This record gives sequence, C-alpha cells and structure tokens, in this order.
Amino acid sequence: MKIDFPGGKKVYSTYKGFTIQTDQAKEEGGDGSAPEPYDVFLSSIGTCAGVYVLYFCQERNIDPSGIRMRLQFDRNEDKNLTEAIRIHIDLPPSFPPKYERAVIKTAGLCTVKRNILNPPEFKISAEIREN
Repeated sequence: MKIDFPGGKKVYSTYKGFTIQTDQAKEEGGDGSAPEPYDVFLSSIGTCAGVYVLYFCQERNIDPSGIRMRLQFDRNEDKNLTEAIRIHIDLPPSFPPKYERAVIKTAGLCTVKRNILNPPEFKISAEIREN
C-alpha cells in the first residue's frame, strides 16, 4: 500500500490498483472533497459486514436487492473515539424468516470487525531517503 499527499489536507491510499481518496472537512482546513480517513474506516465495517450478508444470500439463492443495512455509532467526544457500533439489517418481506438469526450471525463474521477485536501490532518507522 502506498500513501501520497497530493496537496492541502488530502491523503490518498493506493493498493491493489485502486486509489482511495480522503480529505478533511472544511472546518478542519480541508476542502471536504472526499471522506475523512476515519469515515472510510467506519464505512469499511459496514461494507465488510455487507459482503458477508451478500455471500450468505447468494449461497441460498436469496435476492439481496431488497436488503438494506444501517450502522449507528456511539462516540465518546472526550476521547474522540467510537465506543459502540450498531449494525441493523433491514430485511424485505420476501426474506425467509428461517434465516433471520443466521444472517445476523453471518454479518458478525466480518473480517474488519474481527481485526478490531484482535488488533494487529503496529510498527512504525521512518528514514530519510536519498533523492
């Protein structure tokens, strides 16, 4: 993964041929042209859980197009951290009731969530490179 600083408060991440653009809000000195990095992090939780729900449905020939997911976040403003994340899955009337508990369990298998619960060790280094 490569991180670049294209100007202003923008920080871009390039990985596996894709670039994720971030910026800071105007109140923070940015242009507000892209999500803030923490917003991308929170979004990764929802999209990861969503992929698991999608796979669950595809394996059972359930049409996922009527499913919606909502995430709500409880923030501790003093610590500037999220303390609770609630994931709600809105199922359409056509969703088989016998799979309701299973789809909830499946959403909880998200790899991003599991990495939060079992955090990696961070090792940060720096060096001045020759031009």
